Amino acid sequence: MSTVLVTGASRGIGAACAIALAGAGFDVGIGYVNDEAGAKATATAVEATGRKAHIVQGDIADAAAAESVVNATEEALGPLDALVLNAGITRDGLMMRMSDDDWDAVIRTNLSGSFFTARAALRGMMKRRAGSIVAVSSVVGMMGNAGQANYAAAKAGVIGLTKSLAKEAGGRGVRANAVAPGYITTDMTAGLSDDVRDTLLSHTPLGRLGTPEDVASLVTFLCTDAAAFITGTVIPVDGGLAM
Repeated sequence: MSTVLVTGASRGIGAACAIALAGAGFDVGIGYVNDEAGAKATATAVEATGRKAHIVQGDIADAAAAESVVNATEEALGPLDALVLNAGITRDGLMMRMSDDDWDAVIRTNLSGSFFTARAALRGMMKRRAGSIVAVSSVVGMMGNAGQANYAAAKAGVIGLTKSLAKEAGGRGVRANAVAPGYITTDMTAGLSDDVRDTLLSHTPLGRLGTPEDVASLVTFLCTDAAAFITGTVIPVDGGLAM
């Protein structure tokens, strides 16, 4: 029996990851901050696969809360075999007009939150000499993007964090990888104008936006023993956008 914690699992990519991982045989901790109804819906979908689900509220941008989320999941479901660092926010704006608060909030949640949660899970994984940590970065962290200096910086930081973690923990059997989604059909991208959408599609060789399930299938692979000799990688899920 395997256990995974997915942060930001009340909707979108996180929810799709939780459901896919349950289908692969994981009991799933479902982390969320505000959307309790969404977290419960994800839990229902997980349980429909025959696996256990445990929802746990906490803002991982706070170090103590991140540790509490990890501890609560392990108390309910058992030691973590895998961790998916998906929680994230956006506060877009041109750099010259970006407020300190908008910069700090995105860095704190997307980058520091990933660090806090990984650190809390890592102790047990290293003791057990096994585990997989998968961070959800973004092609924006690889390419940059006008109007998203905070988000791009945070997601680039997640890549550096993941690679460093892979080097530190590999000797104890713990793997760390990142996925870098392109433009995925989620609540975050629902507000794209038709012009922006058309421009994105014109630069995407596969000619469509991605789905949360496109990302979830790769995350699930990286969490399982099928990826036992893969660590320190950053794999785009972007239809070719970042080529």
